[in-house]
Amino acid sequence: MFNMQRFWAVVKARNLEFFRDKSSLGWNLLFPVLLLVIFAMVFSGDGRAVYKVGVLDKNPKTMSFLHTRYIDFIDYQNLNKAKIKLQQHEIDLIIDQSNAEYWVNEESPKGYLVEKMFLSEAQQFQRQMIQGRAIRYIDWVLPGILGMNIMFSCLFGVGYVIVRYRKNSVLKRLKATPLSALEFVAAQLTSRLFIVLSMATIVYVGCDLVFDFYMLGSYVDLFLIAVLGAMSLISLGLVISTRSKSEELVGGLLNMATWPMMLLSGVWFSLEGAPQIVKTIAAVFPLTHLVSAGRKIITEGATLMDIQMEIWTMMGMTVVFLLLSAYLFSWDGDR
Repeated sequence: MFNMQRFWAVVKARNLEFFRDKSSLGWNLLFPVLLLVIFAMVFSGDGRAVYKVGVLDKNPKTMSFLHTRYIDFIDYQNLNKAKIKLQQHEIDLIIDQSNAEYWVNEESPKGYLVEKMFLSEAQQFQRQMIQGRAIRYIDWVLPGILGMNIMFSCLFGVGYVIVRYRKNSVLKRLKATPLSALEFVAAQLTSRLFIVLSMATIVYVGCDLVFDFYMLGSYVDLFLIAVLGAMSLISLGLVISTRSKSEELVGGLLNMATWPMMLLSGVWFSLEGAPQIVKTIAAVFPLTHLVSAGRKIITEGATLMDIQMEIWTMMGMTVVFLLLSAYLFSWDGDR
């Protein structure tokens, strides 16, 4: 029987333990701020080296321009979504083959050059204009940095803590109490969720006062996505740390989980135009869906209905990981 009094006692104890550890608290606040400052300095201009063209009803056989080297051609099914990307200078041109039209942002220097190349091969297309200011790289990378910070805080904050508890026989003492494995796992998730969201909110609000971040969507939707993403990552950390009492083993497992996510989840670069195998691998990671949903809310003004695929995926991962961790959980260690 799930007992709320025991559950909240563990939540309170874990929160006090974290906030009394000044080094962990300081690192969770300082790390994402340092990354944002570095990227604001390094990528103060447009650092992308290649052109990007959005294409509707793509058919390379009927247009030689679509074989032009050094241009990434990205498939779009929704014209309005492509227009938002063009307004923000994330792509340089839109081509609608079925309607023989193209859109260009006259405020984009790269769009001007791509249009000249396009018209050299396709003069019959009708020109459409659109306007919009460029989105800074720091605005685009913000969801990735916050998501990455949430990932590290969730996985290492839960994984190492539980292994340390097990190694120091804290779990063995808790086993002698009426506390159940489900109550302990749920308390760890709740405690870490409160800590992660508190730190992420403080970092976002503080940096927003300095950088004035781009925001088209709802802050409430963004917060809900952060909750779902953090829960899925915390649950993954619980699965990794359910049995072992070896900090070296769990550290290796945590690194094995975090590094692929950091490189393939769209934190630093867009997955648009990436090979299908990369997108398939990335879809396995909770961080991919967290970053994707957060970026759509911030840069595209997406609503919860627009990102329901990411929402259902993170919810499903959370349920599976949480149930698996409760089933596999060991108080004493490997068995």
